[in-house]
Amino acid sequence: MATMTRRLCALVLIPAVGWLFGSAALAAPMVLKISHQFPANTDFRDQVAQKFAKEVEARTHGAITFQIYPGASLYKPTQQFDAMATGALDMSVYPLAYSGGKVPGANLTLMPALIRNYKQAYDWEGSPIGDWLEKYLDEHGVKIITWIWQAGGVASRDKAILVPADVKGLKVRGAGKEIELMLQAAGASIATFPSSETYNAMQSGVVDALWTSSASLMSFRLPEVAKNVTTARDHTFWYMFEPLLMSKATWDKLTPDQQKIVKEVGHSLQAYALEACKADDQKVAEVFAKAGDKVYDMNEQQFNEWKALAEKSAWKSFADSMKDGAKLIEMANAVK
Repeated sequence: MATMTRRLCALVLIPAVGWLFGSAALAAPMVLKISHQFPANTDFRDQVAQKFAKEVEARTHGAITFQIYPGASLYKPTQQFDAMATGALDMSVYPLAYSGGKVPGANLTLMPALIRNYKQAYDWEGSPIGDWLEKYLDEHGVKIITWIWQAGGVASRDKAILVPADVKGLKVRGAGKEIELMLQAAGASIATFPSSETYNAMQSGVVDALWTSSASLMSFRLPEVAKNVTTARDHTFWYMFEPLLMSKATWDKLTPDQQKIVKEVGHSLQAYALEACKADDQKVAEVFAKAGDKVYDMNEQQFNEWKALAEKSAWKSFADSMKDGAKLIEMANAVK
C-alpha cells in the first residue's frame, strides 16, 4: 500500500514539476542590448540609455531587461545601424548621419543650416517631414524610440572658425556627407571619422578643425587639444539627429503592451535630452575657457553666410541625388 501511494505521488509531482519549470522558462526576461559610442555616466546620451532601461524594466516588471555597452565596447560606431537593421543589435543611441552612405535619406538629418533652433528640430516629430523619416527608417529596419537633436560647434587648433572663408586650406571633420560638401565648397579638405576618434585626430594634426556635438566637444576631452571653440549658444549650422533607435526585428518581438511602454518611456525622455543639450551648449564655453582656450559665438550674419553656401552646395546635391530630395528639403523648411 505504501509503495502504491509513493507511485501515485510521483505521478502527480512529475507533471507539476514540469509545469513549474515550463513557467519559469516562459517567465525568463527578454534581454535587450543597447550599444553606443559615448563615455559611460558622464555623457547625457549614456544617461538616456540608462534611464530608458531602468524605466522599461520597472514598467514591464522585469519582463524586459537591458545590457548597456557604452564607449563602442560592443560595436564600432559606424557598425551599429547595420547591426540593428539585421536584428543583431537591439538598440542604439546613434548619430543617424553616420549611415548616410548606405541610407541616403539620413543625410537630411545633418543638413547644414536647415535647422536653426531646437524648437524647429523637435517639431519635426508629428510633421510631414517627421512622418516621412519614421516611415523611411522603418523601411530600413529601425524605429525611432526617442527623438534627440543636438546642436554642435567647432573646435580648432590655430584660429577661430566663424565664416566659410576661415576653413579655406584647412583639414576638417564635419561628421556627415552634406556638411562635408559645404566645407569642401568653402575650400577645406575633409577627414571622416566618428566622434570617438576626435581627440586623437586633433592631437596628432590629422585635422585642423572639427565639428561635433556640444556633448562630444566635452566628453572626448577636446579642450585639451584645441585652442579655439565656436559654440552653439547663439547660432550654428550644425544640428544632428542622434535618436535612441530600436531594431524593427526587436520591436516586432514585443507584445502590444510592451510596445506601448517602450514608446511612452522613449517619448518621456525627450524633455530630459533637450534640456541636457541646451545645458551642454552653455557648458562648452565654460569648459574650454577653463582650459585656457578662446571662446567664440556665431552671429546671425555669419550663420547666413554658411546658409547661402549650404544652399548652393549641400542642399543642391541632396535635391539632385536623393529621390524627392528637393521636396524633402521643402518639407523640412516648412517646419518653423
